[in-house]
Amino acid sequence: MKTVLKTNIKFNQVSSRYYRPGTEIELASLTRYEKVPTNVLESADEGAREAALDVARVINDCVKLKGRCVIGFGAGKYVLKVYDELVKLYFADKVSFTDVVAFNLGELSKTDDEELSLHRCISEHLYSKVDIDPSHVHAINPLAASENTHDQCKAYEREIIEAGGLDLVLCDLNNDGSIAFNEPGSARSSACRLMLLSSESRARVAETLQSDNAPKTAITLGMGNILAARRIICVAWEEDSAGALYNTIEGKMTDVVPASFLQVNDDVRIFADLDAASRLTRISYPWKVTSCEWDNHLIRRAIVWLCAQTGKPILKLTNEDYNDYGLSELVALYDSAYNVNIKIFNDLQHTITGWPGGKPNADDTYRPEREKPYPKRVLIFSPHPDDMVVSMGGTVRRLVQQGHEVSIALQTDADVAVSDEDLLRCVLLADRLTKRFEPGSDFTFINNTLDRLTQSITTSGDDADMRYFKGSIMLSEAMMACRLMGVPWKNVYDLRMPFYVNDSHGQGKLSEEDVAVIQDLILKVKPHQIFFDNDLVDPYGTHVRATGAVMHALANLKDEDFMRDCRVWMYRGQWGQWDVANIEMAVPMSPEEFAEKRAAILMYHSQIHDAPFRSTADGKLPWQRSIERNRDLAEAYQHLGLATYEAIEAFVQYKV
Repeated sequence: MKTVLKTNIKFNQVSSRYYRPGTEIELASLTRYEKVPTNVLESADEGAREAALDVARVINDCVKLKGRCVIGFGAGKYVLKVYDELVKLYFADKVSFTDVVAFNLGELSKTDDEELSLHRCISEHLYSKVDIDPSHVHAINPLAASENTHDQCKAYEREIIEAGGLDLVLCDLNNDGSIAFNEPGSARSSACRLMLLSSESRARVAETLQSDNAPKTAITLGMGNILAARRIICVAWEEDSAGALYNTIEGKMTDVVPASFLQVNDDVRIFADLDAASRLTRISYPWKVTSCEWDNHLIRRAIVWLCAQTGKPILKLTNEDYNDYGLSELVALYDSAYNVNIKIFNDLQHTITGWPGGKPNADDTYRPEREKPYPKRVLIFSPHPDDMVVSMGGTVRRLVQQGHEVSIALQTDADVAVSDEDLLRCVLLADRLTKRFEPGSDFTFINNTLDRLTQSITTSGDDADMRYFKGSIMLSEAMMACRLMGVPWKNVYDLRMPFYVNDSHGQGKLSEEDVAVIQDLILKVKPHQIFFDNDLVDPYGTHVRATGAVMHALANLKDEDFMRDCRVWMYRGQWGQWDVANIEMAVPMSPEEFAEKRAAILMYHSQIHDAPFRSTADGKLPWQRSIERNRDLAEAYQHLGLATYEAIEAFVQYKV
């Protein structure tokens, strides 16, 4: 079962001509800003197949030429898809690994935990499934004493040299611009060494290995070692790679983005899906490199971009502005800048509504939501208990105030996001209350928990009682937030989705059982409106799985009578924001309404300061970033010449 269904947003916006040109001349024109050859595919699955075919070709050519192929293998989550495709090619007799000599690009250090081994990860996906000679597989010893690390790194480099050097490096591009464990700041000539990992890298490793934690250090081949390879194949999937991929391919070489050093290697090929490639010039701003197939979305994107370039609002753009910035096609198409300006201004103006559920007894021709039925039954899915508040709390409150019947579906209890300190605080309260009202009672769980936490014994993800207690903290905070927004507690559903509950790290595989949970609730509520999360760059995977379950359920129910009268909206906030060119409904907030949203967020006491694996690279928590995004979006609308608001929440319609 696929983790998540494609939303079709990008496919509806991007002509295949921009990433699959018909001729070499067209390709040269489209890629004029790109400094590294890049294949853009529609999906990660297609990209992984193409990358695997390229790897197989290199192996076959090398073996034919010199009898063996020396490869450096990475262990990031993106490259694992390529390994799965290589295994398929092996069983199809398209490639053999008998003459392959393998060197792992890196390994976590100072751990004897087999679960925290990148070598184990690669073995499970590749080495154990193909005909590679185990004696040809070289891995870094994670238990090397710190004083011997330098010697071990030099010895590892000598092994590569003695094998004839790397014919190929197969790696993935991390969302911070690193390759292997070459963190930002790594020099172009850096060698094999011990690296201190950032919190972002540790979170990424923890997700890949499905672990609660990851060591703070790792040993990695340096950029100098990687760039010395005769060929490099690098893969990047998903939207959270977009910024790093753009900087790698079109940016300047800098140690802030170590992957940008790939520009100096003469034989590099990057494979990316459309999500990862979304910021490349040929995808995002095709008018800069070719004539365009203009549609409403692309015109809107072009005008928003032109306003940013000129510093003008939409209605002040002139024919000269269009000509100076390469958009004369639009002037020719619409006869004048004025006609284009009015069209896009009206399009954006019509996205703004103070009635997210539709305004009764009003002409809804140009409104994002329809007037009838009124009131509507509204069902909002929230991957974690705080997502619906952080991402669309102002809209939830507005829907309640305008008389709609709002139901909230909490897909997980987010126990792993609650710290031991918050658990201790609540257990101390429970202990005090029980001693007051139930003297002499034997509350074993409370006593045992107090003993463990006061002795600083970290709680385990395998402890069902601990997880339940932590999850209950988040759920109770969600209930208080719902109370503040006016949602009745009877309309709050604790779904406890199996993929989350049945895995100690909350990262189990999505199953039909998860989809059934969502379907049953939709059938029970029979909503006229559904809102669900589309923050798919969540580094911990919960949003991807929770959203995947909703999309599968919607696909299964699309022919139900009530679904024909149901409009589905996607929200973002915790990890990203919709581009102005994509937004189809913008719900503004006044200063007072924005303050109410913030008050609802602050009901989540366990999340307002710090929480395990939650801080972003700049030290801000996701909810703080979401607050900033709401303000930034309001400013973006203002700069385009539209009305001024304190903040805006945004939505894109999902076509079932």
